[in-house]
Amino acid sequence: MSLTSDPPIDPPAVKEARSGAGPDELTVVPVRHPWRWVAIAATAVLLAQFLNGLITNPGWEWDVFAQFFTAPTILKAVWITLQLTFYGTAIGFALGIVLAFMRLSASGFLRTVAYGYIWAFRSIPLIVQLLFWFNFAYLYEELTFGIPFGPGFFAFDTMNLVGAMSAAVLGLALHQAAYAAEIVRGGVLAVGSGQSEAAAALGIPKFRQLRRIVLPQAMRSILPNAANEIISLFKGTSIVSVMAIGELFYQVQVVYGRNGRVVPLLMVATVWYILLTTALSVLQHYVERHYAKGAVR
Repeated sequence: MSLTSDPPIDPPAVKEARSGAGPDELTVVPVRHPWRWVAIAATAVLLAQFLNGLITNPGWEWDVFAQFFTAPTILKAVWITLQLTFYGTAIGFALGIVLAFMRLSASGFLRTVAYGYIWAFRSIPLIVQLLFWFNFAYLYEELTFGIPFGPGFFAFDTMNLVGAMSAAVLGLALHQAAYAAEIVRGGVLAVGSGQSEAAAALGIPKFRQLRRIVLPQAMRSILPNAANEIISLFKGTSIVSVMAIGELFYQVQVVYGRNGRVVPLLMVATVWYILLTTALSVLQHYVERHYAKGAVR
């Protein structure tokens, strides 16, 4: 006794292919995404409503915004903000590189010191660090130079040593160094150990290995995170307003404290932050493209 079954039914496309139909004769039906178009339409409506309110709502007071956007006091405050960002970044990353290689050192003592610094400065809030530096003269009335734990040769008063601007730069830079150290350490660890071993086998000095081989490759991993930290520091400079430094946010507070135009003055600060952050992002793009040569085709 034999069992029989009906032959399998081929789909139309398979039948056409078996019958010798060419690819031009096949009907291609695109996949439909109805919910995607619903999401696009809903998002477009919400965006249009937001832009309409931004333009037509008199509460934004765009005439006041235009009046103060390029006011001399605001431009001076923008310049101070840029200075704080530059000095905080330069000093912070210079110290961060040192700390990163201390953590990578074969010396247990250096690794412990670097880890302790990073742990402390990442644990203490930035505003607390700034206020400590701002009150440095209260903690130490004078500084003495001489033999450690022995007699001092000369001393000077600290009352005018650390002003508001110096305290802000120190606080931002030392805080930034803790994060920069981990960013640099991660970038160096991302470079294969074989690179350094090959360079050592060729007799290349250690410092040149670091400068010409390790760091250029590590920069591809370092740059995205470093750029994020710089942008965060740029926006984070607003916290120094607690020390009455005339950076952008503090100056905006002073102006709207006098005229009561809170919303348009906040928009002045917002637009300046957006413009400068965009400029930093564009710079990041070109720097990343430079260091990606040979890696991205």
